[in-house]
Amino acid sequence: MPLIRDARAVSFVLFDMDDVLYDFDHEVRIAALERLTGRGRETFEHAIWHSGWETAAEAGDPATPEAYLAGFAERLGHPIDAGTWTAIRAAMMRPRPAALALASAAAEQADAALLTNNGMLLKAALPVCAPEAVEIFGEKSHVSAEFGARKPDPDVFLRICARYGHDPRRTFFIDDRPENIEGAEAAGLIAHLYETPDGLRRALRALDFEV
Repeated sequence: MPLIRDARAVSFVLFDMDDVLYDFDHEVRIAALERLTGRGRETFEHAIWHSGWETAAEAGDPATPEAYLAGFAERLGHPIDAGTWTAIRAAMMRPRPAALALASAAAEQADAALLTNNGMLLKAALPVCAPEAVEIFGEKSHVSAEFGARKPDPDVFLRICARYGHDPRRTFFIDDRPENIEGAEAAGLIAHLYETPDGLRRALRALDFEV
């Protein structure tokens, strides 16, 4: 059982994934897609990541892994299967052992979940792309698309807190983007802008975590 020390204690901890628990290299993905398609990034990068399509996917539209993959292939202009997409996404990522160790320690002392801005195909791919995080968070490894909103929208924070029955004011959120910190704070959460493991360790200790 999570250890809830007193009425002021944090009962729920939310971790971002990319650039917090994992290194994230978009250029690795671009290079892989260029090799796959035989075409330059200018033929697909804008259509996928700068057109609003990926942003909508992170908020739940399209709503299934299959629909996401179909939309991705259409904008890529080339067939791609789920296994190839997943392998490319996994190749972009490198685990950060120190940050993952802090997440594991926090999860032993409070309820904890992963919340990453991503679409439903990544939800299906998390066991391959982020097995270390899934080991820590289990079924509470979430993408924003599951909640019909994406960070920094305060609704995504309120909805995940409601799903697990936690008061936002007793929820601690960790992310590397200032705008997401602002959104979390607008929803009433305690938030920490991640920069280094030592900084996160100090923030957790200030909230009475033993790390």
